Amino acid sequence: MDRQKFIITSALTAIGLSTFGSVLKKPDGTYNGDCETTNDILGPFYRPDAPLRANLLSKGLVGSRIQLKGTIYKSDCITPLDNAMVEIWHCNTKGEYDNDTTDYNQRGRLMTNKQGEYSFATIIPGKYKNGSLYRPAHIHYRVTEENSKELISQIYFRGDPHIEKDPWASQANATMRILEIIPEDTSGNLVIHFDIYLKEK
Repeated sequence: MDRQKFIITSALTAIGLSTFGSVLKKPDGTYNGDCETTNDILGPFYRPDAPLRANLLSKGLVGSRIQLKGTIYKSDCITPLDNAMVEIWHCNTKGEYDNDTTDYNQRGRLMTNKQGEYSFATIIPGKYKNGSLYRPAHIHYRVTEENSKELISQIYFRGDPHIEKDPWASQANATMRILEIIPEDTSGNLVIHFDIYLKEK
């Protein structure tokens, strides 16, 4: 195997292991794995009944624009879940949440399509102090589906210097939720991929 093929194969193996954990084929032909997405705190700024929308880029919103997308899967790690509700919320670049207005800025929810996919247009959030420490930049998730347990979680961003001392982002179970911001195309558009694996009820 030449060097280039080795690098590609190694990278794909690393992605497979880091994304799915271990996936085992059972005697009945189905699969079982330990790919379940871990929980995180809800936080004090959740607001119910956010608008059904995929575009959170309100007029005058400052910040680096990103597309946040992924697929929702069953606990077998391979079956996409359609009609799952994915809800996200986060602060603006000044570290402020919209807790009061009817605009529900930086808040939205949507239903996954038949392939289990979701996608939001938003910005990289800022930071705010939690006591004497800054919380790392993060985006909150709430995911519900009729046959699955509710997921409350957060994602963080690789390279953020405030992760190390954060009580939640520094935990071992948050490791798989510290994500790369990827310049995915030739136009410099930034994308974050976050696939989610739900646990059955």
